[in-house]
Amino acid sequence: MRDFVYYTPTEVVFGRSAENRLPELIKKYGGNKVLIHYGGGSAERSGLLPGIRTALEAAGIAYSELGGVVPNPRLSLVREGISLCRREGVDFILAVGGGSVIDSSKGIAYGLAYDGDIWDFFDGKAAPAAACPVGVVLTIPASGSEMSDSTVLTDDVNGLKRGCNSNYCRPRFAIMNPERTFSLPAYQTACGITDIMMHTMERYFSKERMNITDAIAEALMRSVFNDGKALMKNPEDYALRASMMWAGSLSHNGLTGCGAVSDFGTHRLEHELSTMYGVAHGAGLAALWCHWARYVFQEEPARFRSFAVNVLGREDNYSCDEEVLEDVTSCMRDFYHEIGMPASIPELIGRKATAEEISLMAERCSRGGSFRVGNFKQLGRREMEEIYNLANS
Repeated sequence: MRDFVYYTPTEVVFGRSAENRLPELIKKYGGNKVLIHYGGGSAERSGLLPGIRTALEAAGIAYSELGGVVPNPRLSLVREGISLCRREGVDFILAVGGGSVIDSSKGIAYGLAYDGDIWDFFDGKAAPAAACPVGVVLTIPASGSEMSDSTVLTDDVNGLKRGCNSNYCRPRFAIMNPERTFSLPAYQTACGITDIMMHTMERYFSKERMNITDAIAEALMRSVFNDGKALMKNPEDYALRASMMWAGSLSHNGLTGCGAVSDFGTHRLEHELSTMYGVAHGAGLAALWCHWARYVFQEEPARFRSFAVNVLGREDNYSCDEEVLEDVTSCMRDFYHEIGMPASIPELIGRKATAEEISLMAERCSRGGSFRVGNFKQLGRREMEEIYNLANS
């Protein structure tokens, strides 16, 4: 078990009428001029954005707007948002949407408190020292960005996807109304289920041990594994939507990794998939995980046995380690297929990746061979290529 600091300053307002607290929360956290940042037209059509505008106007809170956030949020829009906020005197960013909108909002928040180029933080040239406050009205449970210290952006000019982790970007508040997720398309719901479960899997597959953290992690993954399948069949079940929304936040706010060293190798590998092919992040994770598991299994087979028994609900009657591996990967592949996710690169993109594409993804992920990812088993450029090739079969 490692020493750790657990820090989760985000105020969560959860439930059917959670949006009613929005003006009060903005004022509480110092907002005078707000940027409403969002994605496409769904927030408008659902009545959420009109309701937010009306509430802010009634409370005397001035606002500007910037839409257009897309999956794998773009650096170019973040830079546009920074310029807009400086021009308009914005002092609070309100993210209305899911992980992409929240990450784009965090990028703008970093940029407003920095004199240099925002990409410096994602390219390792500088570290954040401040950020404009961010609040969230969550509509898509998946990334957990509403309570996390993580931000991921895509440089849409140079084809690079990078992350930045800092407590400065943790949102001041997160408003969560599960009813806002009833109309999500099935595919988007499945991508969210995958991402939520993976955020804890990336922490759980560690060589460190802390019994209470393991128990919390296993309970969360078990709930997502079972409730996720049920939710795909009952998309308007409030209790299932609420369970998934809360799991998304808990899975990525640090709780399920206390005392351990997280891996996040699969996430790093997936960033290159979504950059290369423009695929949804959750789907990319599903396409890679079973193949990562096969590659790293011998590092600690006992961890996979615990996962099989305590998360997947399998009987602990394995005669050898190889049976554990086959059962875990088979069970997870079936889970992905049941909720409508791919379990390989060809299933993800409709063809095999070329050797040149795999080489380029490994080159970018390893930053020219100078960077390794993962902790359960560290992966350099050669290991990355081998996992991509396994997933390409």
